[in-house]
Amino acid sequence: MVLVFGAASARAADYQVVAHYPVGGETGYDYLRVDPVARRLYIAHGSQIEVLDVDTGIKIGRVGPTKGAHGIALIPALNRGFATSGSNRTVLVFDPKTLEVVKVINGLGVKPDAIEYDEETKRIYVANGTSGGISVIDPQSAQIVATIALPGKLEGLVFDGKGRLFVNTEDKSMVQVVDTHALKSVASWAIAPVEGGTGLAIDREHHRLFVAGGNNLLAVVDSDSGAIVATPAIGEDPDGDAFDPASGLIFTSNVAGTISVLHEDAPDKYSAVQTVTTAYGARTIAWDQKTGRLFVCTGQFEPAPKPTADVPEPRRKMTPGTFEVLAIGR
Repeated sequence: MVLVFGAASARAADYQVVAHYPVGGETGYDYLRVDPVARRLYIAHGSQIEVLDVDTGIKIGRVGPTKGAHGIALIPALNRGFATSGSNRTVLVFDPKTLEVVKVINGLGVKPDAIEYDEETKRIYVANGTSGGISVIDPQSAQIVATIALPGKLEGLVFDGKGRLFVNTEDKSMVQVVDTHALKSVASWAIAPVEGGTGLAIDREHHRLFVAGGNNLLAVVDSDSGAIVATPAIGEDPDGDAFDPASGLIFTSNVAGTISVLHEDAPDKYSAVQTVTTAYGARTIAWDQKTGRLFVCTGQFEPAPKPTADVPEPRRKMTPGTFEVLAIGR
């Protein structure tokens, strides 16, 4: 199979940080989401969802308050947004035009985290990060209509557009597969030699999943069979993952302060294109399909404390007020 894009064209221009969007405020943060039509950038940030103009970085407003903001899903046709609140097991339903919260959905699992809208089934799916399981929401009624039992620490999720959902299971180093019509688990695929699995992206045309692993490897998985077809190297401690079908580029955002850029030369062959320097802690990522820009968020971090017997790998603390978004372009 020959792809319509080439590695040479993908390497023609390098990515770099082209803008800093100061945000300030709290230190906790998670997913970002671009609305490519309304030109807005949503950032899960502590007790609220920050909303910026994606092209200028100007603050538009915020959605909240919430407790432990994690993920954002948008349905422009319904003029509705949905945001997971991990600390109190809820989903906020908001109006993207006014940013007002119109409903709070209760009864999710422990630490609702990743949230995505599936156009094929017209439903919202939420990965419960601590308790496991997928909560299924009807966006019209804004009610939970099903809970799909799945074990493990669930992370990123994607759809193939043909009735299957894929979700990373970090603590088990596997991808679990759900039939979105029958609303049940149908397969579990180990991703060894890749460990963990956080960020997840999909190439629907070539039936490939891209799983960002914690041991500096990307698992490329056949989304039909679960076979591991490649394990190219990526950066240290990735969390986010994005794919640009037009260029065939895969991006993983890494806590160490880099974005690994790979090119899909063929469905089973991948080459390294670039390592983009960002900043320590820039672990989640959003891709703007209109401009091709990438967005990550982080702040200024204090030096890591000395390890102890109780805490062998202590976390670095962000300096309050330094939180910002980095725009990455060519």
